Amino acid sequence: MLVLRIFLGNRIRAIRNAKGLTQQNLADLSGLDYRYIGAIERGERNFSIDTLEKVLTALKISLNELAYSDIEQSEKDFVRWEAIDQFIASTEGLTDEQIEILRRVNQEVLRAFK
Repeated sequence: MLVLRIFLGNRIRAIRNAKGLTQQNLADLSGLDYRYIGAIERGERNFSIDTLEKVLTALKISLNELAYSDIEQSEKDFVRWEAIDQFIASTEGLTDEQIEILRRVNQEVLRAFK
């Protein structure tokens, strides 16, 4: 289970960073100690489902959002998932209409790369 623990810790770190939060910020929001957050992110702690729920609630994400990428992702894919996490974090608090505008802008930018 070490592979899964490291994967989840890396995903928590990536999403925390994408949201512009420090470990202390996440600790404050989740009611956990910042050192414990660090240990989770490094895959050093075998944390409970209750702890995971606190972290997910603090990050305002679902379990599905946390684990949507592949455990076996390569270093090359890391950059892509990091960009996706940042994009998702940037849509927080936007209306459906604003998100649709962002989606269309993204499509136009991608067309410019072709």
